[in-house]
Amino acid sequence: QVQLVESGGGLVQAGGSLRLSCAASGRTFDLYRVAWFRQAPGKEREVVGNINWSGGSAYYADSMKGRITISRAGNTVYLQMITLKPEDTAEYYCAAKPSVIGGYDYWGQGTQVTVSS
Repeated sequence: QVQLVESGGGLVQAGGSLRLSCAASGRTFDLYRVAWFRQAPGKEREVVGNINWSGGSAYYADSMKGRITISRAGNTVYLQMITLKPEDTAEYYCAAKPSVIGGYDYWGQGTQVTVSS
């Protein structure tokens, strides 16, 4: 089992920055990839980006490409966000999967990001 805990959300003005953290614990040596998702009220959950646990380049979805950086240090995966827009307001989740196949088995509880105009 793997446990994920997000932190770092909050209220920020448009144009501001936030860094979200996803702290992993448990059988982290089993992990293959960690992703960030977000879900805004009334909208479907969407992937923001991901990074392989072993390292390498991160993947960024078009919705936030150029404004985010995903990185990992130890057992924590970070989502650095800049130039935030009101439409970035959402609950942000990190999720992890133990294999290249299959879905994300482990999810955090989420952290709220609110961007004011």
